[in-house]
Amino acid sequence: MPAAMSLDNGKQFPAELRRGTWIGNEEIELMMNEEDTASKASELKNGSVNRFQNGEVSNNEIDDGWRNRAKGRRVHEMPPTDEMSGLKYFNSVISADNFSEDELGASDDDDDVGESSVPNVTVDDEDDGESELRAIAAAHHDVFQLKKKPMSTLKDNYRSQNSMETSASESSSRRRGRNPRRDKISSTLQKSTSTPSLDKLVNLASSINSSFIVRKKDDSSSWRGLEYGKPRLSQRRSLSPNKTGQGGGGGTNDGLLQHMQMKSSPPPENSASTSLYDNPSDVKNREPRVTVRRQRQQRRKTMQDIPSIRQTVTSLGAQDDGMDELMDRNAMRYLPKILRDVYAQRERRRDSLLGNARLASIDLRLRLQRPDHLPHYQDIRGSILILDLSGFTALGERLRSELGSGDGAAEFANRVNSTLSMMVKQVHRYWGDVLMFAGDALICLFEEKCDEDDVRDESTGELLISVEDKTKKRVKECCLSVLGKLASDQEFSIHGGAAHGMIRCFFLGTLSKKPGSCAFVVSGHPLKQTGNLLNKAGQGEVYFDGEELPITENEGILFLAEIASNDIDEDEGVTAAKNHVSPRDSVLLSDAETSVDAVGGFGVNAYARAFLGTLAARRLDQGSQNAMSMLLNELRPVAIVFVGLHDLDDIDPRDSSLLQLMNEAFKILSRITHSCNGAVRDMLFDDKGCVFISVFGAHSHEVNPCFDATVSAMRMENALKGLKLNRFSLGVSFGECFCGEVGPEVRSDYVVMGPEVNMAARLMSKAPNRGTLVSKRIFSRSNDFIHFEKSEKIQVKGKDGFFHAYIPRTRIDHQNVEIAATQQPFVLMPSRQAAMNSLVNVKDQAASGEPAIAFVSGGPFLGKSRLIDEVAAEAASDGFTVLKSFRTSLDSFTSFFPLRQIVAAAMIKVASTLRGEDFDSEVEAADYLVQENVFKKTDRVNIGSIVPQVADAQLLSLLSGMNPNARTKSIVDSMMKILKLLNPLIIILEGDGDIDPSSWSLLAEIMQRAKEECPTIMIIVSSRNSPTITSAASNLRRNAVQVKLTPFEKNETEQYLRFLLRIEDTEVGIDQRLIDVVHDRANGCPLFIESVARWAHEKNLIEFVEGSKKMTLKMLDERSDDVTDAIPRELSNILLAPFNHLSPPLWDALKIASCIGYSFDSDLYRALNQELELIPKIVELSEKYGCFEHTGTHFRWKQQAVYEAVKSLLMVNQRQIIHRMIVDAFRANDIDPNDLVLKGGDVHRLLGRHCALAEDWAAAFEQYIKAGDRAKAAFNFNEASKMYEEAIDYQAKMTEPLTLRSRMIPTINLGACFRELARYREAEAVLTRCLNEAETNSAAIALDDELYVRALTAMAALHQARSNYDDARQLYEKAVPIARNIHESGSSLWLAGNIAGYAETLRKSGDLPQAELHHREALEIRTRAVEEKSCTELELAVSYTQLGCTLAGMRRHNEAYQQHHRALGLRYRYLDFSHGLVSESMNYCAESLCALGKGVEGIPLALHAVEIRKTIFGTTHPAYAHALSILASCYQSVGRSFDARDCLEKCLEICEVAFQRNHANIIPNLMNYGNVLRSTGDLKKARSVYQRAIAIHQLNFKEGQQASRLEKCRAEVDKLKAESERRDSCSSGGHSSVEDLSSLRIHPEPHVSDSMGTPVIVFTDIGRDVDDEMALVLLSALRRKHLLDPKAVIATLSPVRDRANLARGSLDVLGMADVPVGIGGSGGAVKDLEVYKAVHSRSSESIEDCGITLACNVLKKANSKSVQILCLASLSDLAVLIKDHEELFISKVKEVVVMGGLLPIDSHDKLVPDTAYNNNCDMEAARFVYESCQELCVPTVTLSRWTAYGCPMRPELLDELARTEHMVATNIRKKSKESIDQLWKKVVLPPDDPGREKLPSRCDAKWFYKTFIGKELPAELPTSVWNDVEKLNMYDPLAVLMCVSSYRSTHFRCTEKVVNEVSHLVVGVCEQENGIRNRKALFDEYSALFLYAMQASLYEPKININYNSNFVDEVTSKRSALVNRAA
Repeated sequence: MPAAMSLDNGKQFPAELRRGTWIGNEEIELMMNEEDTASKASELKNGSVNRFQNGEVSNNEIDDGWRNRAKGRRVHEMPPTDEMSGLKYFNSVISADNFSEDELGASDDDDDVGESSVPNVTVDDEDDGESELRAIAAAHHDVFQLKKKPMSTLKDNYRSQNSMETSASESSSRRRGRNPRRDKISSTLQKSTSTPSLDKLVNLASSINSSFIVRKKDDSSSWRGLEYGKPRLSQRRSLSPNKTGQGGGGGTNDGLLQHMQMKSSPPPENSASTSLYDNPSDVKNREPRVTVRRQRQQRRKTMQDIPSIRQTVTSLGAQDDGMDELMDRNAMRYLPKILRDVYAQRERRRDSLLGNARLASIDLRLRLQRPDHLPHYQDIRGSILILDLSGFTALGERLRSELGSGDGAAEFANRVNSTLSMMVKQVHRYWGDVLMFAGDALICLFEEKCDEDDVRDESTGELLISVEDKTKKRVKECCLSVLGKLASDQEFSIHGGAAHGMIRCFFLGTLSKKPGSCAFVVSGHPLKQTGNLLNKAGQGEVYFDGEELPITENEGILFLAEIASNDIDEDEGVTAAKNHVSPRDSVLLSDAETSVDAVGGFGVNAYARAFLGTLAARRLDQGSQNAMSMLLNELRPVAIVFVGLHDLDDIDPRDSSLLQLMNEAFKILSRITHSCNGAVRDMLFDDKGCVFISVFGAHSHEVNPCFDATVSAMRMENALKGLKLNRFSLGVSFGECFCGEVGPEVRSDYVVMGPEVNMAARLMSKAPNRGTLVSKRIFSRSNDFIHFEKSEKIQVKGKDGFFHAYIPRTRIDHQNVEIAATQQPFVLMPSRQAAMNSLVNVKDQAASGEPAIAFVSGGPFLGKSRLIDEVAAEAASDGFTVLKSFRTSLDSFTSFFPLRQIVAAAMIKVASTLRGEDFDSEVEAADYLVQENVFKKTDRVNIGSIVPQVADAQLLSLLSGMNPNARTKSIVDSMMKILKLLNPLIIILEGDGDIDPSSWSLLAEIMQRAKEECPTIMIIVSSRNSPTITSAASNLRRNAVQVKLTPFEKNETEQYLRFLLRIEDTEVGIDQRLIDVVHDRANGCPLFIESVARWAHEKNLIEFVEGSKKMTLKMLDERSDDVTDAIPRELSNILLAPFNHLSPPLWDALKIASCIGYSFDSDLYRALNQELELIPKIVELSEKYGCFEHTGTHFRWKQQAVYEAVKSLLMVNQRQIIHRMIVDAFRANDIDPNDLVLKGGDVHRLLGRHCALAEDWAAAFEQYIKAGDRAKAAFNFNEASKMYEEAIDYQAKMTEPLTLRSRMIPTINLGACFRELARYREAEAVLTRCLNEAETNSAAIALDDELYVRALTAMAALHQARSNYDDARQLYEKAVPIARNIHESGSSLWLAGNIAGYAETLRKSGDLPQAELHHREALEIRTRAVEEKSCTELELAVSYTQLGCTLAGMRRHNEAYQQHHRALGLRYRYLDFSHGLVSESMNYCAESLCALGKGVEGIPLALHAVEIRKTIFGTTHPAYAHALSILASCYQSVGRSFDARDCLEKCLEICEVAFQRNHANIIPNLMNYGNVLRSTGDLKKARSVYQRAIAIHQLNFKEGQQASRLEKCRAEVDKLKAESERRDSCSSGGHSSVEDLSSLRIHPEPHVSDSMGTPVIVFTDIGRDVDDEMALVLLSALRRKHLLDPKAVIATLSPVRDRANLARGSLDVLGMADVPVGIGGSGGAVKDLEVYKAVHSRSSESIEDCGITLACNVLKKANSKSVQILCLASLSDLAVLIKDHEELFISKVKEVVVMGGLLPIDSHDKLVPDTAYNNNCDMEAARFVYESCQELCVPTVTLSRWTAYGCPMRPELLDELARTEHMVATNIRKKSKESIDQLWKKVVLPPDDPGREKLPSRCDAKWFYKTFIGKELPAELPTSVWNDVEKLNMYDPLAVLMCVSSYRSTHFRCTEKVVNEVSHLVVGVCEQENGIRNRKALFDEYSALFLYAMQASLYEPKININYNSNFVDEVTSKRSALVNRAA
C-alpha cells in the first residue's frame, strides 16, 4: 500500500551527507513498494552515492555552484564517502538519547509501543528493513547531488559591486528544469526537490513501512519578516526583542530574506567543509509541502532487530558533546551581534516543549552555521558606518592640566565613556551592530533586513520598497540622533561616513576557546568608501555614499525634536537586545510549530570566546564576573604597536593563498604579542588599510613595557618578512593611557585610549616600507637593551614641528649576575649608625630603670621599621616585652587609636600568663582580669575607651562629667595595672599619620608616672615627619630622643649594592654610572635600591667586566644617549611586577584594600564578603602571595610601598566606585553597624568616610551623625565634636534640601559637646545660630516642637554652665511647657530630664521652693518609669540627689541626708565604687552629716570622694574642688580649722582656673574659707574674702535672688569688722597679739563620748607592719559598738612624723577624725625604718608634736583608774610616761595591754620580757615598764606571738575587705604582700646581717615557712613567697580585742601571775598553750568586726562573709607569677 512523503525545503545537513547546490522549492514523489525496496537501496548504494568517487561530478559543476552564490545558493565541496556517511547522520539524529519514551515506538496500535532504548524504526523483515533504512539515507544524499536550474521568479538581491559579482549571462543561463541524473532513481524520486526536512525524515524513520504514498498539501504559511536582524520563530512568537508582526501571505517580494553567504578557502586534505548560512527560497514561489503518513502494518521490525544499524545509532550520541558548552552571558557584551548569532546555540539547560528528535535537528543546524575550520569569510549586504569623536586629545590634555594627571584622566575617561555609550545605544536602537571600538570611533554594521512595516521617504512620501533603501534610512536616522545629542556638547563633536554594499567578513585564527586566538575582521568597498567619506566630513557632519551634501547637527536637533513630539521611546529595542542571541539560519525556525518557548532560548557557543580580546577576557577569567570587575579601569603607562599589513588592504577572498596569508599573519602576530607579555587589541580594516594592534603593560604591571613592545615589533618585522609580505610597516609609542571598559551593557569593550594610541598609528604611517618607527619615549626606555638609529625628521598630525623617530636594529646581549636573597638581613649603613646608637642608648636607659621615649622620623621607605625592629629584637633578647601598633592618617580621628593594639595585646599577654594558657581575644582577657581582681569595673570602662570591644556599655556613665585631663589620668591608672606586670617593656607606635591629641596626653601621663610604677619602659614613636605634639604633652618633646632618618648618600648606595651583589672582593668595584642610575631611581631609599637591583638582575642588565673588574650595566657605551634611562622610572611597576600573575579578582581585592586603608579589621568589612567575597580574597593574598600580614582579624599591608603603588593605580572615579561598592555592600547585606560598634568602635565613622568618598553626601551625613552620637554616648566629646563638624560640612554638599531637623540636630549636638569641653564661646556661637534658624523657620519648627525644645534646653544648659541663670531660666520657661504638651505620658524620662534641668536652674538662681516642686515632679515621673521597667533604679538616684541638694539649700538637712543616702545606696548597688556618681553621693552625704553636726562621720565619705574624684577628674577639675570644699567643712566641724584651710585654698585655686572670673560657683567656697580663716585667727583676710563673695554675688544675681546668702555674708563682714576693732583696741592696750592669736589655734577637742566604752591610749609603730593599721580598724569597730573609746594615738619608732601622718589619715578615714594623734619617740631605733605609703596618709597641723604631753592631757581629764594603755610597739614611750608622770600613771591607768612576750612565768618571780620584736626594739625600756607596773601595782596583760600563731588570718579575708573599696582595706591588702616579701628577704639573711634590723635570730627561713606556709623548708629557696602563703599572723588586732573584757573571757585563756598581790595576765605562754579557746570563733569574730568597720565608715549595706567551716582546709585561690614580677 503506497504512502505519501513530503521533503521540506531549506534544511541543511552535515558536509559528509551532501554534495551539490541548493535548488529551488520543487516537489518530488518517492514511490516505494515492498518488492523493490532492496533493489532501490542497492541502486542508490552502487550508483548515486558513489557519483563523486567515480568522477561523475565535474569541476564545472563545482564552479557553477560558486557562481550560484549570487542567487542565494551554495556548494558543498566534500562528497560523502559512502552511504554510511548519511546513515551515521541519520542514526545520530534518531539515537535513543534524543527521543522521549512515546517517540521510541509509538504506533496506531496499542501493541506497537516499543520497549527498547533506541528508536522503533520498523520494517517488514530484517533484510528488507535494513535495506530501506540504507535507501533512505542514500536517497537523501542523492537528492543533494542533483543540480537544478534557478527559479525564474527569484529576484537577485545580492548583486555585487566588484569583480566577484555574478554576470547577467551566468545568471540568466540557469533555467528551471529537470536534472539528467533523475533517471537513475526514477522509481524512487519522481521530482527534484530541495533538501528534505530533517524533522520529516525523523518522522519518516519512526513510521517506516514497506511502501510510501505521495500526497500534495497546500500550505498557506509564509515567511515572516526579520526585526533587528533576527528571524521570527512563528506567527505566534519571535526571537526578536522588538515587537512581533503578524505573518503576511506570500505573493510579494517583501518577505524575501537576506542572508549571509559563507565561503571558505580550500579545506585541508581529508577535511570536510561546512557552510554557515542558508538561503531560503522566495515566499512567492513556494510550492506545497509533501507530507508523509505512516501506514499500519501487521508485521514490523524495530531498529533493535537490525544489529548493524543499532550499533551505529548508539555509537554516535556523544561525538560532539564538547561543542555544547555555552559562553558566559557576561562575556557576550564584548562580541558584536553578528558573532553572537553565528555562534548561536540552544540553551539545553532550559526546558523545551519540543521532542528530542526535533531539538536534535535544531542543534545540528546551529552547529552547521558555525565555522568548522579557519580561515572563513562571508559576504553580507549592508551599510558600514564610522562615527569618529573629535576633541578627544585636546580634552584629555586640558583635563590633565586642570585636574592633574590622575583626576584629569579619570574625568576624561568618564566623558568619553558617557559619549560612546550614548552612541552605542543609538546604533542598537536602529538595529545596527557595533563591530568594534576603534579608539574614539565606532565601526558599525547595519545589515539589510526586511520588515513588514511600510517605510516612506520623508521628502517625497513615496513608499520605500527596496531593502537597501530601508537600511540606509536606518543608518541616516541613527546618525541624526547622534548628531542631535552631541550638538550641545562643548567638548566633543562628531564626524563620520557611511556607505552601502557587499561587505566581507573574515574569520581568522585557530579554532579554540582561548581568548585572542581568533579575529573577526570586516573589509570591502563600503568600508574603504566610508573611510574616504570620514576624511571628507567636517566637524558635526556625516557623509553618505552617493549623496553630495552631508547631514549636520542642526538636522539632528530637528530630528530629535520630532521624536520628542511623537513621544517615541528612545530606548526601544536597546535594553531587550542585551545578551540577545538568534540563529542566522532562518529556515531553522520556519516551522510554525517551533516557538521561543518551545525551543527554550539561545546562548553563544563557547568557541566564540576565541574572538574575545585578551584584555576583555581578563575580566572574565577565574570567576571575576562580580561587582568587583568594574575596578579594572585604570590609568597606566602602556606601549602600543601598530602593524600595517598593506598587502592585505584589497584582499580578494577567492584568492585562497592571500586568505591563508592573512590568517597566518594574524596567528603569527598574535603569538609574538603574547610571548612578549602583550595583549592583542584589534585586527581591522580602516582608512589606513589592514591594521594589527597590540598593547603592552595594559594587563600586567610589567616594569618595562617599552622594551617588550620594541622586541615584539622587531620579531613581528622579521616574521612578516618571512611570510614574503612586500608592503607593511610598524609604529610603536609609549605613554599613559586609559585602560578599561567603555560602552553600555548591550555592547561594550575593553579599550586602550590616549594620545599615544594615535601616535603609534601615525608612526606606522610614516615608517619605511617593511620597517619600524618608535617614539622618543620608547627609545629612552629601551636603548640600553636595543640598538637604535635615528630616522629622518618627520611630522605627524597632532604634533607641532618635525622630530626624530627611532628605528630598532638589534638587541644587546646580557650575562647573568647573582644577587642576594629576597629577604635581606639588616645592613647598618653609616648614616644609620648614629640612629641605631641613639635607640640602643634609649633602650639601655629604660633597662636601668629610667623611662625613656624616642621619636623616629623620616620619609617613606627609608628603613624606619627595619631599624626599630632591630632594636626591638635586641630588647626582646634582653627580656623586654615588645608591643607594637600601626596607625594611618585616617586614624587621627579616633581617640587613643595608636594605643588600641598595644593595650589589647597587653591584656592578652597578662591574662595568658596569669591563667597559664593563651587567650584568643581581648574581651576574654579583660573578663579574666576582672575575675582575678587585676581590673575593677572602672578599669574595664577606662580600658574600653581605648579598646571599645571590652567596654561595659552599662557603666559608660562612669565617664560622665570627666574632663580630658581627668579621663587621661584614670585611663593611665588602669593601664598601669597591666603594663607594670610586663616590665621591662618596649612600646612601638608606628605609622604614617598623626597621633590624636588624646593619645599624646596619654603618653605624657604614662611617662610621668612610669618612674614610680613602671620604670623599665621605653616608648618609640615613628612617623614620616617630626610628630606634632600637643601642648598638654610638651614634656615629651623636651625629654624625647629625636632620631631622624635621611636617604642614603651615594656612597651608602654603593655599599648596599655591594652587599646585594655579593661583592666581597675589595678589588672588585661598581661602575659609577651604575651607582648613579640606581641612586637616582631609588632616591636613596633602601627598599627601592633592593628592588631596582633585583629587577636589573632579573633583566640580565648587570654584568661583571673582567678587564676593569667592575660590575656595570651592559652596553653603557658612547652610543647611549642617556645612561639614566637604563632603569625605568616607574618604580611602582617594579614593586607590582611580582603580582602580575594575580587573577583579576585578586587584583580587584588589592585595589579595594588600598581604598580601605593600610590596615583594617576584617570583621568591620565582613559586609563585603557576600557580594564581593573580599575577605576570603584578602586571606588568599595574605597566605599565598604575602601581600598582607595579619593578627586575628586585623590585616595590614606587608609593604607600605606596595600599598601606595596599588593605590596610585586608581583614579578618582575608580576610588569613588570602590567606596560606593562598599557602601552598597553594607546596605545590601542589611548589616547594622551598631552590631560592630564594640568590635571597632568607629564603624559609623568608617562607613561615613566611604560614603563621603563615594560622594554620597546624604549617607555620609547620616553616618557621621551616628558616629558622633556613639562618641557622645561614650563621653568622648572630642571625637564626637569632630564627627558632628564633619556631618555639618557634608550638609553643604547635599543637593536635596534638608529638613530643619536634619540641619539642627548636628548643630545642637555639637554645641553640647563644646559645652562639655568648656569651649563655651564656640558652643554659644553654634547654638545661637541654631536657635536663630529655628525661630526664622517658625512654620517648620511648629511642626517639630521636640526639636525646638532640644535647642532651647541646650542653650539653657550652656547659660547655666556659665552661671547666666536668668537667661537659662527664661529658656527653660519656654521649653518646659512645650515638653509637657509633647509628652503627656507620666513616665517620660525625656520630660523628667527637662523638668529637672529647669529645677536645677531654679535652685542655683535661689528659687528653692519652686526648685523643690519641680524636682519632686521629676522624681515622681522617674519613679513611675522604674515601676513600668522603662528605666533602671539608677535614674531615681539622679532625682534623689537633685532634690537633696535643693532641701539642703533650704536648710532641711535631715531630709536632704535621707535623699542623698538613698542615692548612695542605689549607686553602691549598681555602680563601681570608684564611679563618679558614687563620689557625688558620698560628697552630699558628708555635707549633710556635717550640717547635722556629725562631721566625724562625714569625713570618711568626704575623703573617699576626694580620692575618687582626684583619680577620675584629676586635680584641676571643679568636681575635685567641690569634694575638697566639703571635706573642709567636715574638718571645720571637728575643730581642725587648719586642715580645713588647706583644703579650701586648694579648692579656690582650682575654681579660679576652671571657672570664669567671678563665677557664682565660687561664692559658697569663699564663705567657707572666710569662716575657716576666722577660726584660725586671720580676721583681716577672712573679712576680705567675705567682701569678695558679696561682690561676686552682686555681679551674678539680681536683687532678691539668693538673698539669704547675701545677708549672711554681710553679717559676717560686720562681725569680723567689730571683732577686728576689738582686737586692735586690746592690742593698743598692751595685750600681746601673739598670745591672742595662739589661743585661736584650734586643736581637736578631746573626744567626749556618750558611749560607755573603756578609754584607751594607743602606742603604735604604724607603717611597719599592716597589723598596726588593722588594729586601728578593729578599734574603729569597737568604738562604734561603744566597747572602747580611743582617746589618743601616739606614733612611735623613727621616722615618727611619717608614722603620725599615716595614723592621722587612717583614723580620719575610719571615722575617728576627732581622736588626736601625737608624735612619740624613736622607739629604740638608731635610724629611720621603713614606713609604707598610703594614699590616706596626710600631714596635719592637728598632730601633737609631743605624744607624751597628749597622753598626759588625756589622763588628766580621765576618771581614776579608767584608762587602758595599749602598747602595740616599742615600750620606750610608755617608759618615759611612767618615769616622768608616775603619779598620774598610777592614778589614772586601769591596765596596760602589751603585744610582746615574756620569759616563762614560772622561771622568775616577776614578769620578765623576752626577745619579742616590740621588746627587742628597746629591751631596757621593756624591762623598766614591766618592773614598774609590777612595783606600782598596775595590772598588765601580755599577748605573745604564740597567740597570734594560734589564730592566723586567712588571706581571703584581705580580699574580702578590699572588695569594700575602702582605701585602708585596699592598702592593707597591697602592703601585706609587700610586708611578707620584705620579711622573707630579711629572714634569709645571715643572723649578723644588719639588713635584718631588729629581727631576732630565731626568725629564720625555717621559722618563716612553718609560721606562714605550714610546710617544710624547700631545698631551693624562692625569691618571692606570697603565692605560697596560707596564713598571716595578726598580732596587734588580737591585743585590741584583749582590751574588751567580754572578748577576753570568751575567746582567750589567760595564765595569771600575781605579783605584789596584783594579778598580771599572760595569753600564749608557749606554743602548746597559745591561749586561744576556739580559733574559728575568734577568726569569725574579728573578721566580722573588720568588715563592719569598713562598711560603717562608708555607710554601706551589711555584707555577710561565709567561709568554709573547715578552717584548716587548704586555700585554693590561685596566685600568679606576675604578682611576684610586679613586686
